[in-house]
Amino acid sequence: MAGGSHSGSAAGGGAPGLLPLLLLLLCAAAIIHTGDGQNLVTEDVTVVEGDVATISCRVKNSDDSVIQLLNPNRQTIYFRDFRPLKDSRFQLVNFSNSELRVSLTNVSISDEGRYFCQLYTDPPQEIYTTITVLVPPRNLVIDIQKEIAIEGEEIELNCTAMASRPATNIRWFKGNKELTGKSEVEQWSDMYTVTSRLVLKVGREDDGVPVICLVDHPAVKDLQTQRYLEVMYKPQVRVSQNYPVQGLTREGEPLELTCAAIGKPQPTDMRWLRVDDEMPQHVVVSGSNLLISNLNKTDNGTYRCEASNAVGKSHADYMLFVYDPPTTIPPPTTTTTTTTTIPTTITDSRAGEEGAIRSVDHAVVGGVVAVVVFAMLCLLIILGRYFARHKGTYFTHEAKGADDAADADTAIINAEGGQNNSEEKKEYFI
Repeated sequence: MAGGSHSGSAAGGGAPGLLPLLLLLLCAAAIIHTGDGQNLVTEDVTVVEGDVATISCRVKNSDDSVIQLLNPNRQTIYFRDFRPLKDSRFQLVNFSNSELRVSLTNVSISDEGRYFCQLYTDPPQEIYTTITVLVPPRNLVIDIQKEIAIEGEEIELNCTAMASRPATNIRWFKGNKELTGKSEVEQWSDMYTVTSRLVLKVGREDDGVPVICLVDHPAVKDLQTQRYLEVMYKPQVRVSQNYPVQGLTREGEPLELTCAAIGKPQPTDMRWLRVDDEMPQHVVVSGSNLLISNLNKTDNGTYRCEASNAVGKSHADYMLFVYDPPTTIPPPTTTTTTTTTIPTTITDSRAGEEGAIRSVDHAVVGGVVAVVVFAMLCLLIILGRYFARHKGTYFTHEAKGADDAADADTAIINAEGGQNNSEEKKEYFI
């Protein structure tokens, strides 16, 4: 034994130059082996804080060599299926000649780093896997500059995502429309706080619409918060014609108008007035309704409905034009339309022309009939006078001697004698 030991020492001492050469050859062999192909295989792991990370060390061409897993501090976590490290969060998932798989529960930021897989071959092999820990935002809050805004104002909203890793990307939406904000990032140690600022000009259409702050982060999905806008606006006024439903406003007929107003807050003060003139005494106003039971030409003008609330005042106008009543058959009627600002009445000029033409036709026919009747009366008068003048007794001188005769025979003789002298007698017609 002693000699063997000595012989070994002598041999070692007798060839001191061979040891560096042997070490160089071993390193070259390790380099060549690594270049020919690595037997160890692993993958990087990305895990959300608090979840479970699984580390796998796999051997492609296993030769029953020992597999070992080490932490970033080079402390052995598992040697084959034995755990020297006293951290119960590490648990053995699978162990075989070709794989060592270990789980790490309740991962935190301190667990992030490189973990080493070692294979005890000749030469030994080693690769590493990196654990990356993601931290979702701790809190997501929207701050609004004014809880209640007035139409036309600009308001400022701020959305803050606190303590995330990596930094959060914040997106804005108003309803379904995406808006653009301006973000600022602050870093505290390994954490990031992001604040996004949005300036928004509001209108009445924005009242009750949600403004959404949405987080775009690999550690979380569909994380968002929202605030509903509350916008005050002055009344929106509309005048509608209830009667006549469709048709012209004619003299002698009734007219009924209704005023409707929408605002926030709801309008409480509503009144009717006549623009540039006094309201006729026969006009009846009842709340939002205006009634004229018997239209006449003096009612022509513009009637205005005014409504007001705490924000402001608005109005809508109705222009009234009273037409003549129909003379015979009423002409075709047309609709009356109103707008939210100035209701207007659309009239049909052809209806008036038809009425005028019909009136002219009736007048001409009446005149012709009157002329004919007058001519017939004149003719009857002339004929009456003519017959009256020719009515009387015809007196002749043919029997002139018969009047003086004492008896009939003498009269006949005298008359016959009168006939003989007929050439001397002349007949007169009265």
